[in-house]
Amino acid sequence: MSGLLVVVDMQHFFATGQPWAVPGFEELARPIGTLVAAFGDRVLFTRFTVPAKPEGSWIPYYQAWPQVTGPDSAPLADLAPPWAGRPTLDRPTFSKWGPELAAAAGPARELVLCGVSTDCCVLATALAAADDGASVRVVADACAGVDEGAHERALALLAGFAPQITLSSVAAELPGHG
Repeated sequence: MSGLLVVVDMQHFFATGQPWAVPGFEELARPIGTLVAAFGDRVLFTRFTVPAKPEGSWIPYYQAWPQVTGPDSAPLADLAPPWAGRPTLDRPTFSKWGPELAAAAGPARELVLCGVSTDCCVLATALAAADDGASVRVVADACAGVDEGAHERALALLAGFAPQITLSSVAAELPGHG
C-alpha cells in the first residue's frame, strides 16, 4: 500500500436530500472508512467550497444553484460523519489538484482517490494530477457518481488514461485485509 489517500468531498452537500445529492453517498462510509484506517496518517480530506464572490463561468453555475450560496447553506460544506471536524484541503474548484495537494503527495506524487463524485470532482482531480505528472489510482468501489451510469462512464474515461491513471478497488489497495 503506497501513496496519499485523498478523500474527495465527502460533505453534506452530497448527502441524500441535499442540493447535490449523490446516490450511494452514505454507503461510501464503509469502504472509505476501511481505506482511511489502513492509510493512517497518509490521508487528506478535501472540500468543495463556494466562493464569496464567484467569477467567470462560476457566476451562471451558482445562479443555477442558489440553495448553496446563502449563509444558511454554510453547514452543507462541512464534512459528513464520521469525518466531521477533520482538517481539510479546501478549493472552490472541481479539481482539488494544485500546489497544496502536490506538496502533500510529496516527491512520489502518488495519489489514491475515493469519494464523490466520480464524474465531477474525482475525475477533475485525477486528470489535473496526471497532467501534472502524478500517478493516480481511483478506487472505483469507494466512489459514487450522480447516478450509476455517470459513475461507470467516468470510470471508463479514466481507464483510458492508463498508465498515469489506473482503476483500483478497496481489496486491491488493502491486500490481506478483510
